[in-house]
Amino acid sequence: MADRTLNVNPNEVEEIRQLLRERKIRATPARISVMQQLRAATSPLTHADLAETLVPLGFDKATVFRNLADLTEADLISRTELGDHVWRFEIRDPDNPESSNHPHFVCVDCGDVRCLDDMTFTAGSRRKAKDIGSITEILIKGHCRECDTSPA
Repeated sequence: MADRTLNVNPNEVEEIRQLLRERKIRATPARISVMQQLRAATSPLTHADLAETLVPLGFDKATVFRNLADLTEADLISRTELGDHVWRFEIRDPDNPESSNHPHFVCVDCGDVRCLDDMTFTAGSRRKAKDIGSITEILIKGHCRECDTSPA
């Protein structure tokens, strides 16, 4: 059986420990591992995504779930539901907490989720949004490149 381990960067581990201490929660191996996985992710991860990686390393699914809840409550990660009744988790930038409020794209065919961090809205769109109220989330659905069958 292949040895399964996470890549461990001592500087990253210490940085995560410090973040956890600042939020007054214990720096357990499970919390550190969850944070490492979310930091390395390029899109939001589900509990199942994280469990797939962490269970073979000795963490059970319930532990992963409890730590996702604890880290969300501590504002170190954000939890989003993108219309498919599945919670997805992303790391929050402690220096810029508003950065986690970004639009997401969901492919209606394969379910792939992508962050749209650099999307800019026009002045008219921002004005219209302000007239509506406080928008907390923007979700765009469509067909990803791999699934799109429309002519180019």
